[in-house]
Amino acid sequence: MKKRHIGLAAAGALGAAYLAKKVSAEKKVEKVAEIEEEINSRYYGDKQVYLIGGGIATMAAAAYLIRDANFSGKNIHVIEGMKILGGSNDGIGTNEKGFVARGGRMLNEETYENFWELFSSIPSLEWPDHSVTEEILNFDHLHPTHAQARLVTKKQEILDAHTMGFDNEDRLAMTKLLAASEESLDGVTIEEWFGPHFFETNFWYMWQTTFAFQKWSSAFELRRYMNRMILEFSRIDTLEGVTRTPLNQYDSVILPLKAFLEKHGVDFTLNEDVVDLEFKSGSEITVTALKLGNGETIELNEEDIVIMTNGTMTDSSTEGNWSTPAPGVTEESRSARLWRNIAKKKAGLGNPEPFFGNEAQTNWESFTVTCRGDKLLKRIEEFSGNIPGSGALMTLKDSSWLMSTVVAAQPHFKNQDPDTTIFWGYGIYTDKVGDYVKKPMRDCTGEEILYEWICQMGWQADWDEIIKDVVNVIPAYMPYIDAQFQPRKMTDRPQVVPEGSTNFAMVSQFVEIPKDMVFTEEYSVRAARIAVYTLFEIDKEIIPVTPYNRDPKVLAKAAQTMFR
Repeated sequence: MKKRHIGLAAAGALGAAYLAKKVSAEKKVEKVAEIEEEINSRYYGDKQVYLIGGGIATMAAAAYLIRDANFSGKNIHVIEGMKILGGSNDGIGTNEKGFVARGGRMLNEETYENFWELFSSIPSLEWPDHSVTEEILNFDHLHPTHAQARLVTKKQEILDAHTMGFDNEDRLAMTKLLAASEESLDGVTIEEWFGPHFFETNFWYMWQTTFAFQKWSSAFELRRYMNRMILEFSRIDTLEGVTRTPLNQYDSVILPLKAFLEKHGVDFTLNEDVVDLEFKSGSEITVTALKLGNGETIELNEEDIVIMTNGTMTDSSTEGNWSTPAPGVTEESRSARLWRNIAKKKAGLGNPEPFFGNEAQTNWESFTVTCRGDKLLKRIEEFSGNIPGSGALMTLKDSSWLMSTVVAAQPHFKNQDPDTTIFWGYGIYTDKVGDYVKKPMRDCTGEEILYEWICQMGWQADWDEIIKDVVNVIPAYMPYIDAQFQPRKMTDRPQVVPEGSTNFAMVSQFVEIPKDMVFTEEYSVRAARIAVYTLFEIDKEIIPVTPYNRDPKVLAKAAQTMFR
């Protein structure tokens, strides 16, 4: 009888818990319906939104305005200084002159929370009745990543990169970094935190080239990355966590997003700079006008909104070709110039100088190789054991330029012919003299960069035969590509919506979003969502950062990895 009473009590408790959960879920549904009803009843009148910059952050902001704020697309204006949208999500070229991808934006299925949610509502251009999210994840699941030649020596030996190579001093320093407060890391570099041995470990070579960190990068940013991407720590040697798009990011991400915005009537102005903003006097931050590079001024009404890209990591990049090096930088970063101009006028708008004031530390150079046929790709496949699209990065760890290459699934461009193949790579130390081409990388032509790489692979005896199939090699020099990793103060990155703002927000890799990591698509999309939801008072969830660094199973696996 006693046992029966206990069973009834337990059943009653379970029933009560189920009922409470059901009631809570019903209330949540009711609240969402109320919010939707309120938003759909809004009347914005002649309110206009001006989005400065045409990268993924401002385009995502436009999508959120349409989707979640019930705002009319025809009152959204995107002003871009270049002749093409996409910002750092690029990919362009022809079969005759060669293709160029300045880099590849690696995605991650587990940690790009808001990115996947947004693109689940953007229709795919290639797969009818499916979203961009479905298209990308379907492609990635059919083409999984598992690098088998992550690190290669100067003797063309594939290292066993499963071993991290840490000693006890490295482990202790890493543990202390993860436990340190962010406020204690103002201006601290990775080189100042770790001893010399750390920079000779397999881990550092893999981490550095996967995420493009430098020894002089911010220890704060490494801490953010380790906490945010701790799920990837145990598989950094295979890069199994990398999620790839079917084509380059311009074709796979930007074009469907642009099509969605155009369908809703969004206004795009290309090849036009915004060089300054005018603000209302007083302590509040209220934009009253946009100053354009052509001398015109766009006067704002009191209810208008401005969302600005306050820094672009691919600004001022230059391109060369087979016979010409990428030229040096001759113009100031347009996004940094605008940021400098407004930061002088109002407090709380951050400080661009730590990011855009040291080109020698923030640059690296990529190169895209276009070939007729697939002989060179087959040679890479035979060496690495990876078919195109399955290997992610292959790093030549002893090369003076620290060169890495990526062979994507073919085709990588929408207009790429079946008999054309491409791969791209990059070098981190552009000021170093090559091991075979006795010049700094940034002074080299496309031919010289490819020759250096071919020699690193030990294939120089076949050089004349290899280049018969080469259409072009396009070097791309990017002076600020690592700018977001620079040592800085906590106050140097402004809030997405600065304190005191009435109509202004900033979105980029140079705003401050607690717990999240820069140099990612997710950071741009999350910033856009914060900007729109805050300025338009939208009481909907911004998906929080998933706390994998608090998951006991993930932490246990990370601890084991430290001792591999």
